Amino acid sequence: MKSLAPSPSPAPAIANESIADSLRADILRGKFKSGQALKQDEIAATFGLSKIPVREALIQLRAEGLVNFYPNRGAFVSELSAAEADEIYVMRIALETAVLARAIPNLTVAHLKHAEEILNAIDREENIAKWGELNWEFHASLYSRASLPRLMDTIKTLHTNIARYLVLYLAGMAYQRKSQKEHRSILAACRRGDTEKAVACLEDHLHDASNRLVAFLNKQRVS
Repeated sequence: MKSLAPSPSPAPAIANESIADSLRADILRGKFKSGQALKQDEIAATFGLSKIPVREALIQLRAEGLVNFYPNRGAFVSELSAAEADEIYVMRIALETAVLARAIPNLTVAHLKHAEEILNAIDREENIAKWGELNWEFHASLYSRASLPRLMDTIKTLHTNIARYLVLYLAGMAYQRKSQKEHRSILAACRRGDTEKAVACLEDHLHDASNRLVAFLNKQRVS
């Protein structure tokens, strides 16, 4: 006879995810700045929960590279150095070009249309804070056809660590138009099934973004 005892409540896990999602969005949109303290008592009070799910959420964000813990000080939004940004882009270029090359033979008309719709949404979007989200959606719409879920998780984490800086350095640069032109070149090559050209366009796109972000972070360091 099966036990009639109730199964464990999923509420704690749901709370962890909800807090992590909210904090992640606030970090990526610049509400919480690099180096800012994330006080567990205040966060718990905001959500009306105990500190346990808050700490679990912060641990999750640490695994994503967005939060650091310091002994006797607590949790802080992580800061990205120019060297770290350069390393992330070295990883992104290696991984994303490989994934795109594998995905292109599997792209359908529907997938390509969806990618174009995302680019059109970026053109219309006036909120800079949302560009990072839409940028990831565009790249992910192409990469997903590679059917490499573990690699996609790694790539998304790298994207996430960079996305929060888009709010800062894109706000002061006429970069969106150039970035969109590069996106459309990648998409056009994908439509033609020209893997070599698509990969070359993506590599140039990421190199340019890397150079701009590294320059921005170096300038921030000396200012």
